[in-house]
Amino acid sequence: MPTIDTIDSIKIKIYSREYRPPHFHAEYNEYEVLIEIETCKIYAGSMLNKQFAEIIKYAKENQT
Repeated sequence: MPTIDTIDSIKIKIYSREYRPPHFHAEYNEYEVLIEIETCKIYAGSMLNKQFAEIIKYAKENQT
């Protein structure tokens, strides 16, 4: 899975041919969360609060 961006050690990854709904993966240490692109809500997984806030900020800034 290619890393498309890194935010303070959080890797943002996306598969082009993955299942629906459209989402991206965010990995930080042993945590991984899948975020729906359209709604910016957690699809699966878990993340620490501080890193989750950074991920959501990134998602909203890059939603288009």
